[in-house]
Amino acid sequence: MKLYDGGRAPNPRRVRVFLAEKGIEVPLVPVDMAGMEHRGEPMTLRNPLQRLPVLELDDGSILTETVAICRYFEELHPEPTLFGRGALGRAMVEMWQRRIEQNLFFGVAQAFRHIHPAMKEWEVPQIPAWGEANKPKVLEFLAILDRELADREFAAGDDYSIADITGLCALDFMKPARIQVPPELTNVLRWHETLSSRPSASA
Repeated sequence: MKLYDGGRAPNPRRVRVFLAEKGIEVPLVPVDMAGMEHRGEPMTLRNPLQRLPVLELDDGSILTETVAICRYFEELHPEPTLFGRGALGRAMVEMWQRRIEQNLFFGVAQAFRHIHPAMKEWEVPQIPAWGEANKPKVLEFLAILDRELADREFAAGDDYSIADITGLCALDFMKPARIQVPPELTNVLRWHETLSSRPSASA
């Protein structure tokens, strides 16, 4: 088994944080995304979408997509659970994971990919107006999330989950996307500090 990893990119990092929380070690194969190695033939054969991370199993099976890879490891190593407990707990994690991924993670990524000069060769066509349009959407969602976090420690309830991992990576990715968390969103800032203090955050 080996995990093709993209370094500082947020999606590969989500898997590394997940594995760190589980205490699972998987051999990493570094892929130089700056050098466009993820678009070369070896990676394209494994993932025609040319995206990372990619998990290659011992039998040659290939898994792509961050949450799919995390679900695979959750099934193999159910404790500590990061997808919730019981019908309601799992549904709450699924709901908040999807909300954060669609309304925060995606928006930050679009702002970065369509505005940052380094992304010109990646995002064709690069549409700066679309990148700028996503910034207020991110802030609107963060205001909603701030209200939700007023009475709980983590995104989906009292327990840390994959929704928090997605949130951590999205918030950290706001810096290169040149989006700042408004200082009045104290619950979001507290949440980010809590997530950042976990040993897994450095994975």
